[in-house]
Amino acid sequence: MRAATVSGIVLAILTGAALPASAADGFDIVIPGRPGVPIIINGVDASYAVVEGDWGLAKGVHVQPTVYGGRAVEGEPNVGHFYPTLGRKPGYGRLEIEPPANRILPRPAESFHQSWSAASTPPKAQPAQPEVPFYPPPVIVAPPNGGAGMPYDPAVRPQDPRLRQPR
Repeated sequence: MRAATVSGIVLAILTGAALPASAADGFDIVIPGRPGVPIIINGVDASYAVVEGDWGLAKGVHVQPTVYGGRAVEGEPNVGHFYPTLGRKPGYGRLEIEPPANRILPRPAESFHQSWSAASTPPKAQPAQPEVPFYPPPVIVAPPNGGAGMPYDPAVRPQDPRLRQPR
């Protein structure tokens, strides 16, 4: 018996807590933040009308609101593009005026030409190479005239030391 009483009390508490939670917030009256700027909900101008079922950001579930009052808005494409087939002028952009064909033309502009190019900086002039390098390699200078120690005379042909006769 005691378990039935406890379960009955728990059932009554859960039922009583669920009913106010399902009531949501009732209805809202829509008042625009700026005069002349309509509040559009599902193609209906809801300015100064009653809206029921609009949860907004209060819940994670989107509910289609019901608008009582308001007026239907003209059906336009819901994108910000210009469609020439609608027969209306664009809301912004260039105002193009076609000039007449027999107008006075302006003077032609003077000719103008400009060009750009890119190149490396020319190398600096290299200094002349000295006759003797800064760090010469070790060289042994052989004596002139094949080592005879006499000045070179082109008229006298030096003899090949290999061909000398032994004395």
